[in-house]
Amino acid sequence: MLDDESALFFEEMAGVVPLKGEVPVVSFAPKALTTEQINRRDALQREAYLACMPLDLKAFVQQAPDEIVSFKREGVQSGVFKRLRMGQYSIKMELDVHAYRLNQAREAVLNYLLAAQAHGERCVMLIHGKGYQSQPFAGLLKSAVCCWLSQLDMVLAYHSAKTEQGGTGALYVMLTKSEQLKLENREANRKGMGWR
Repeated sequence: MLDDESALFFEEMAGVVPLKGEVPVVSFAPKALTTEQINRRDALQREAYLACMPLDLKAFVQQAPDEIVSFKREGVQSGVFKRLRMGQYSIKMELDVHAYRLNQAREAVLNYLLAAQAHGERCVMLIHGKGYQSQPFAGLLKSAVCCWLSQLDMVLAYHSAKTEQGGTGALYVMLTKSEQLKLENREANRKGMGWR
């Protein structure tokens, strides 16, 4: 039976001639971004973040210096938020902006969060101070920082720190995973499931 199939195959292939020259190979794999493309993308993302971090005092919900503040995006599990609130996550990075002017603080906060996320940090500390003497209202920088954090999609949640870590003058901030970490997790999960 195999000889009949082979004979049929060779009969059908009798008039076929090999292609001449090089046949271009088409790859459908995604191309890596160039350094210039990455820098342009990052600059655009940074501008978009700054655009949603207002400096206009009317945009801020006034937070009293001693008020406990918190924010949690939809989808953050209650247990995860409780651990954040209780200060149970390891914190390796902190930024103190309590003596900064508003525009300096905005730049510093954004740079800090982007750097923390790029380094794979998921929980960081942000010290804004209480601002008893702030003008035009007490708690100005605290109010600004809370407003900015709630506008940034990289921030999943925040909560005032425990008393021994700054209390109502500091925040624990939970960040989303960086794109690189998300990619690594997807790859690890894909390999772990035996897909190739």
